Amino acid sequence: MDPSSLNGDKPFLSIIMPVFRGEKLIGEALESVASQISARERDKVEILIVDSSPDDATMAEVRRFAERLTLRPYTRADLPMWHAKTNFAAEEARADHLCWLHQDDLWLPGRMKAVQSWIAAAPEAPFHLAPSLFIGADGAILGAWNCPIDDEGPQPQEKFLRGLLVQNYIAAPAPVFRKDAWRRCGGLDETLWYTADWDIWLKLAAQGEAWFHKDVATAFRVHGSSLTVNGSRDIADFVNQMRVVLERHIALLPENSQRSIEPVSEASILVNEAIARVSRGDPAALLRAIAVMMRLGPRGLGTYLHNSRIAERVGARVRAKMKGGM
Repeated sequence: MDPSSLNGDKPFLSIIMPVFRGEKLIGEALESVASQISARERDKVEILIVDSSPDDATMAEVRRFAERLTLRPYTRADLPMWHAKTNFAAEEARADHLCWLHQDDLWLPGRMKAVQSWIAAAPEAPFHLAPSLFIGADGAILGAWNCPIDDEGPQPQEKFLRGLLVQNYIAAPAPVFRKDAWRRCGGLDETLWYTADWDIWLKLAAQGEAWFHKDVATAFRVHGSSLTVNGSRDIADFVNQMRVVLERHIALLPENSQRSIEPVSEASILVNEAIARVSRGDPAALLRAIAVMMRLGPRGLGTYLHNSRIAERVGARVRAKMKGGM
């Protein structure tokens, strides 16, 4: 990216915020952005806030930042689902590069500079990704959410897809992606209430090399009203959502890779199902999850443990529950 392009009228980044009853946390999210943007840089980042709340409480909180951020608020009661709000905002966005920031997640110090450096290094990459942190309802750090990738820079497509097909290990607020690549993908699949983000990362990865960066500059909040917690209460649909994505994208791999990675991906789905059942009061599901993992054998189990980040994901949620946040 030519630094001089930051001096024009067009923002270099559009942040998309799909919102519903966000008045309790959206101020914290917006402050995490505002604290990194100087008055001189204000017009270089726009925030598209699409709110379907039944009252004005969220937008009243948003208006507190009108002097510090370039805000583009939309009240759209006709777009109740986050997918539809996100797709709408992506079309309205003016920047070439987009990212998400949900109302309960945060930018961490250094995010602005990190994103500028990513885009400068590879402006044509379909998307950039990075690790994140888990935080609790009170904002306390619950642990790291790492990506199973060692080397920074462009990722070999087959290797990257193999890992991502095992489990969605990408925290929603972390990636930055090109708007034109998003449009070629058709945006988010609005039938996937749980796995739409996993699906779009795989669609973007099919378009070119994803770039990995080690900057930890976003936080993903774990709490009792999160989509993962609420959605997994419908176990059959929860499992079906994951199977749809696997069946849709496994063909991106060569046949020999499909044969080796598909059993691991299927096992990952079964383990996720078991974890959801444990959270609903079925402790016997934990034994079933262990049995599923053991059937993979040493090599398959190693692949699963490396790519699923299961210890990080479960550990963060256990710590959140112990703190009373779930």
